[in-house]
Amino acid sequence: MANQRPPSRIHPKVSTLPRQRTEAAHYLDLYTLTVEKKRIQQEIENLEKRRERLYARLAEIDQETDRLNGLAGTIRIQDSQRLGTNRANPDATATPSSNVFVPERPNAAHGDFNTMLLEY
Repeated sequence: MANQRPPSRIHPKVSTLPRQRTEAAHYLDLYTLTVEKKRIQQEIENLEKRRERLYARLAEIDQETDRLNGLAGTIRIQDSQRLGTNRANPDATATPSSNVFVPERPNAAHGDFNTMLLEY
């Protein structure tokens, strides 16, 4: 996975004007904390659902990979039997490689260049 930045701390919202310390102010603080708690719980539930979906998709990918590997193996065996060999060659499996084949170019001598002059 690419570089992930570390999770930052969630700071509470700050009001620019200080409130008077009254019973109503305490209830307002209680309400804002309750709303934030509900929001965080909902976010955790969403993350858990997403995590479950991701794990289910990983399981599907593993099953499909196994199925395709088995299918490729049976095709390889069938091809080897069709060609007359008795067993499949394990070295004949196609694996991707990073070999780069550069085309050959003739060596250009210094006198091979033609000069053209354009006058305006």
